[in-house]
This record gives sequence, structure tokens and C-alpha cells, in this order.
Amino acid sequence: MLRLIVAWLVLVLLLAGNIGLAYLGSGALVTAGHVVVSACMAAIVMIVFMELDRGASLLWVFAGAGVFWLALLFVLGAADYLTRYSFAPN
Repeated sequence: MLRLIVAWLVLVLLLAGNIGLAYLGSGALVTAGHVVVSACMAAIVMIVFMELDRGASLLWVFAGAGVFWLALLFVLGAADYLTRYSFAPN
């Protein structure tokens, strides 16, 4: 029970950090900070709440496959967005 409370508190602190980053403006460093904070939050959720640290090796294989397909989805979505030329200039 203590482990879940600590994980929740860390997630809330990371959320506060993410909100704080939002008020810094926009830039490459702020964007990278958002990605790092989000990756840390996702790792905590996977390890603590999905109990991947206590699971069998097959569970790690399927979790890794899910992360792989999600990364592939993001890469293909970004490639589609970056290769379109019909966007109006800002």
C-alpha cells in the first residue's frame, strides 16, 4: 500500500513539474522537458501499477511490443505531418 501512495505522490509531483514547464513558454528545451517528464510518468505507471517489476518475462515481452508499436505509430504520424506541403505558413 505504501508503494502505491509513494508512486501516486511522485506522479503528482511530475504533473506539477509538467504544468510548471508549460508556463515557461515554447522552445526545444521545454519540449524535450515535457517528453522526459511524460516518459518518467509512463515508466512509473508501467512498473508500479502494471506490476511489470514483479511479472514474468513474457509480460515484459508484450509490454515491450506495445511500446514498440506505439513508437512506430508516433514515427509514422510525424513522418506524415512533416512530409505534407499544403499547410498554410504561420
